[in-house]
Amino acid sequence: MLPSSSVISSFNAGGIAVYWGQNGNEGTLLETCATGSYDFVNIAFLPTFGDGQQAMINLAGHCDPTVNGCMGLSSDIQSCQARGIKVMLSLRGDKGSPPMTSKQDAAQVAAYLWNSFLGGHSSSRPLGDAVLDGIDFDIEGGSNAHFDDLATYLSEYGKRGNKVYLTAAPQCPYPDAWLGGALETGLFDYVWVQFYNNPPCQFNSSAIDNLEDAWKQWITIPAKQIFLGLPASPDAAGSGFITVNDLLSEVLPSIERYPEYGGVMLWSRYYDDQSGYGHAIRKYV
Repeated sequence: MLPSSSVISSFNAGGIAVYWGQNGNEGTLLETCATGSYDFVNIAFLPTFGDGQQAMINLAGHCDPTVNGCMGLSSDIQSCQARGIKVMLSLRGDKGSPPMTSKQDAAQVAAYLWNSFLGGHSSSRPLGDAVLDGIDFDIEGGSNAHFDDLATYLSEYGKRGNKVYLTAAPQCPYPDAWLGGALETGLFDYVWVQFYNNPPCQFNSSAIDNLEDAWKQWITIPAKQIFLGLPASPDAAGSGFITVNDLLSEVLPSIERYPEYGGVMLWSRYYDDQSGYGHAIRKYV
């Protein structure tokens, strides 16, 4: 049985964030935003950046950036934004090599992101002329060095005109090994913590304590809002899937009462399209 509307109405209203870009069968970005299920879309990913590497986005089967094939996404991005959806570019770091080697390197990465995807100007903009709302940090390996510097530089660019929203997807063990230092800068707007693939702090059907204890730690960081990151189906992650019933009857009532609660993040649009999870929880989040 789902929570009654009277119970739901006492919670803090939240939103849903989703990752899009890593499966060519998940539909277009335009179709994703048109579902009405999401408030944030993280375009995934920019896996190559820093240390003198040529930055290159990877959007799986959606388009080929090596021949400027992703520039057509500009109109989709603008359509999403017209609906009030914030569209981010997600940095992916898990390759085992340091993505940034110095503070100067971080400054160069920030300049590239500003000019290529945000409010700056470049003759080469991989996603076309659309101005993204910000940058998402999904760093799960490699090195934790200089992400605090990168956040600082991006935030400074945002003071020149269009605000640069900063978001992050740390693992639920606290503090996060890769982003702990960056998050302490207080510059991040939304932090969607991955409460999956991490048994010590993810939901267990026999006890919610692990998740709630971790949640209480995460809401102490200096960010505007914290989101509950979840797999959108049992196939979307190795562990940590929460059924809609358990989410609405047990998990959300325990965390939505905190003012830091911002909503739910789902990995990913492909799996959500298969399961209908986001649609099922939309009005309750």
